[in-house]
Amino acid sequence: MLLHCASGRHTTMLAAAAARSATRTVTVSARRHMSVRPEEPKPKPSSTDTNALNQPPVPRKKVCLGLPSTTQLTLDEMIHHSRAVTRGTTHPLLVADMPFGSYQVSSERALLNALRLIKEAHVEAVKLEGGAEIAPTVRRLVDAGIPVMAHIGLQPQKHTSLSGYKVQGRSVESARRLIHDALALEEAGAFSTVVEAVPRELGKYVTEQLKIPTIGIGAGPWTSGQVLVLNDLLGTWSGHKAKFVRRFANLKDVRDAGIHKYAEAVRDQSFPDPETESYTIDPRVWERFLEAEQKDGRGI
Repeated sequence: MLLHCASGRHTTMLAAAAARSATRTVTVSARRHMSVRPEEPKPKPSSTDTNALNQPPVPRKKVCLGLPSTTQLTLDEMIHHSRAVTRGTTHPLLVADMPFGSYQVSSERALLNALRLIKEAHVEAVKLEGGAEIAPTVRRLVDAGIPVMAHIGLQPQKHTSLSGYKVQGRSVESARRLIHDALALEEAGAFSTVVEAVPRELGKYVTEQLKIPTIGIGAGPWTSGQVLVLNDLLGTWSGHKAKFVRRFANLKDVRDAGIHKYAEAVRDQSFPDPETESYTIDPRVWERFLEAEQKDGRGI
């Protein structure tokens, strides 16, 4: 099970169990910590073994934080948000995305920032977007004892330099570069990698070439696991829908209808009901209260 707190277009990746436990109040010490490298390694999971949700997507980020770009979230904000997640979950492995600018300057700066996420946000791993160019940074973090998840293919933090949110790996050169990136990051010590927005054939090929699990989003059905944005999956907003998104529900209409019914009930004063949705007071107590108010020159 995996839960991922991210700073880019993806903001939280939850296993199904995380969604069930997220409303409970849990102390950090009560969480069951997981290992990315158990003493007795199991075979790499198949595409049916790992399912993740990603929440919230772009609209929530813009509504809650008012950010016009996916690259503007700060490390302090990521720590704050991640701590809220760690307090509400018990089972998932918690992975926090390192925000844009928090690991690009130098490996040492990246290590200091990653240590803050581990110590202050209480996550168990961090995720870095990038290819072979960040392999030395990944190795530095891993050598310091910090588990690292990689992210290749479409990298939301680089959407400007990539000419937008476009499919990657559609040419021989870019496909070979993605494989080179994946192998370099595995060699550097990454325990897993997200593979985003690549052709299905390439998603399968990179999964077959790696010993570590791949988590696909728009990478076809043959990666080790899958992830979808929660609001896309549940249909809670009507914005752009990527090709790989399947809406398993249409909660936007249900939500909007409920809000309209609530507003209408308030306007016509049918809510709250005085008998079934309101508290009462002992009539004798109320009478004494009114008498006391009248003595003070108030009252009905």
